[in-house]
Amino acid sequence: MATNIDRPAWGLVPLRLVVGIVFIAHSWLKYSAFGIEGTTKFMGGLGVPMPAVAAVSIIALEAIGGLALILGGATRVFAPLLAMDMLGAILFAKRHAGLIGQNGWELEITLCAACVTLALVGAGGASIDAAVRGRRGAAP
Repeated sequence: MATNIDRPAWGLVPLRLVVGIVFIAHSWLKYSAFGIEGTTKFMGGLGVPMPAVAAVSIIALEAIGGLALILGGATRVFAPLLAMDMLGAILFAKRHAGLIGQNGWELEITLCAACVTLALVGAGGASIDAAVRGRRGAAP
């Protein structure tokens, strides 16, 4: 049965959507539930350097980067930054908890791997990145 959907072009969309939504949700939680001050205090307690700068930067990165992943724009810029964000979360907040269990780092390592994948392969054909490449006449 023929379809008009180009499956390879759309193949990364579910991954981008879910990962982007999770990052936006976590950004919103940090901002709305804890605020900049609460997030700064939490990060300082974990030993994160320059916690006030880190709090604002991480909240902004997760919100903007999550939206970028959803839209497939600047994916190869934001995906590695979000992967590093997750490595930082593991290093500062979760390293002693183990992979699975209460406060384990299975979510962070999964998000990290997804972001590394997107950094390596890009956003796919159904994305702003592909549309911009197409206007410039570059090969996919």
